[in-house]
Amino acid sequence: MLDSRLLRAFVAIVDARGFTLAAQRLAMTQSTISQQLARLEELLGAALVDRAARPVAPTPAGERLLGYARRILALHEEAETALGDPAGTAALRIGLAEDLVSADMAAMFGAFARRHREIRLDVTAGLSRELTRRYRGGEFDIVIVKEAQASPDSRASFPEAMAWFESASAPHAWPQPLPLVAFPPGGLYRDTMFERIEREQQRWYVAFVGSGLHNVCVAVAAGLGLSLLPRRAAAAYGLRPYAPFGAEPSIAVSLYAWEGTGPVAELVAQMTGVLAARCGPAEPA
Repeated sequence: MLDSRLLRAFVAIVDARGFTLAAQRLAMTQSTISQQLARLEELLGAALVDRAARPVAPTPAGERLLGYARRILALHEEAETALGDPAGTAALRIGLAEDLVSADMAAMFGAFARRHREIRLDVTAGLSRELTRRYRGGEFDIVIVKEAQASPDSRASFPEAMAWFESASAPHAWPQPLPLVAFPPGGLYRDTMFERIEREQQRWYVAFVGSGLHNVCVAVAAGLGLSLLPRRAAAAYGLRPYAPFGAEPSIAVSLYAWEGTGPVAELVAQMTGVLAARCGPAEPA
């Protein structure tokens, strides 16, 4: 590997067209810069400057090396600058239930990132139960998940109104067995749906499985079946409540964080503010 100090001495000698001025520009003695050039020539096995010329000029081998040397030094300086900039050197790992990745949340993340250039926000959206499992396993620093009831260590929790929905153009009476639009196994609403419909003593089958909230809502809007959904999310898809099943208990939208100080505390407070604007008053601890 070529030593950048030796390359810098060589380029300085060529640019200054002599050893004395080059040494002055690099704030070293003439003997030192001469030694560095000699060391580089020894490594490469070729003379790089014509010492007898006045002014000093590169040899053919030196001319070939000069362009490479300039690029190597430029990259070296670029790397030093990049590594000297703390931007993005610390990561905060965040997990969010899919429908919580909103424009308001993204705007808040953007403002936080501008204030804290040293922090990189690694955001993952997914199913709440999987996010909770990964948070408890130490894979996330902060999560916002949906759950039946908030755990005692939640930083904040808000109610999410739930209801059964059908397409606005659905028939007034569904044929038996009832078609359901469901989340994949492990999805929070899926088991709750099955438990409720069993209590209603209805015959049913899963007609469609969607990987996320958008897919499920679109399928319900298309008339593929019934589904249990957050009221707020369903409103954007023109769905109507399925009256025969009546009211459904709210679920909790809960925020968890391992740390409560520094930038993490700031981010937690701002995420809580976004949730408050979205959901309303927090549930009592």
